[in-house]
Amino acid sequence: MLTADMKTLITNHRAGMVATINDDGTPSVSPKATFVIIDDARIAVGNIRSPGTVANLRKRPAVEVCFIDVITRKAVRVTGTAAITPKAEAEPVLMDAFDREWAAYLDHISGFIDITVTTAELILSPAYDLGLTEDELKAQNLDKLNAL
Repeated sequence: MLTADMKTLITNHRAGMVATINDDGTPSVSPKATFVIIDDARIAVGNIRSPGTVANLRKRPAVEVCFIDVITRKAVRVTGTAAITPKAEAEPVLMDAFDREWAAYLDHISGFIDITVTTAELILSPAYDLGLTEDELKAQNLDKLNAL
């Protein structure tokens, strides 16, 4: 599911917008930044301060996460099913991934939102359809950011 390009974008831009569904059926989107890639069909995020997201996922495990590279105007949308795993019950592969990537945060992580990926999509800005290249978009967007 997750291609090499998708994994690179997620690794370089770990803040993902996590979409869940509230009790009243409305969407809920929450930023999370402690993501790891477990394998081609599994990602996880550390639960540091996510009571609403966790509550929604316990009742409705459908989840979507979007990661974006604002410089190249590319995104990865991951759709899947989430499981809430307390840290004390986490399998070694999950703990090892977080120890490698987020060791400084492990004391603050109470558990994990473990997502089995059902679909993953690389999304490109319409600017690519107009013929702009990645290098041109990088230059334009870096110029904008540097002007701030």
